[in-house]
Amino acid sequence: MIAFVSGPVAALAPDTAVIEVGGVGMAVQCTPGTLAHFRVGERTRLATSLVVREDSLTLYGFATDDERQVFELLQTATGVGPRLAQAILAVHAPDALRLAVAHGDEKALMAVPGIGKKGAQRLLLELSGRLGEPTGTPVTGGSPTAASASAQWSEQLHSALVGLGYAPRQAEEAVAFVTPEAEAATAGGASPNVSALLRSALRTLGRAR
Repeated sequence: MIAFVSGPVAALAPDTAVIEVGGVGMAVQCTPGTLAHFRVGERTRLATSLVVREDSLTLYGFATDDERQVFELLQTATGVGPRLAQAILAVHAPDALRLAVAHGDEKALMAVPGIGKKGAQRLLLELSGRLGEPTGTPVTGGSPTAASASAQWSEQLHSALVGLGYAPRQAEEAVAFVTPEAEAATAGGASPNVSALLRSALRTLGRAR
């Protein structure tokens, strides 16, 4: 098992970081939230989990060991593969997921693309008591407000675009373009999908060139 990779960031893509390790570029699948903190040329360290298939070897990267452990535990649930496990962590940090499971919050899980009501109910049942207690600061006051949720996705998206080499002004314009898409998701009771918004923003920037 490759437990972690450490080295300079050689390249960034919407869902991948290439980390130079001993002269070799390691492609690591990451969430947009993780990628937003990277800059090409800067050193980083990622906890990793290697997923082996008959026709592929895929390395998934995480900002913390806790994220990696939750990623691997999620895959023990029925119907959860590595991509869905990563999508869950793209929407919910480990402690937020622990709280959602502890409180039986179906809507929180249904905010993840690919998880419907029945899937959320099954996950709540299978994960109950298995994720452990929250390891960070307790969350109080219920769900985040719409304003704080908006600030979170827009900041993540802006940082990710700048990290991919776009000028701050270009990133701001792209964020503004996809804002209606994010607001539509929020109005429907879901959290904006930063990965999908990043793809939309990149398409917009591509047309603008």
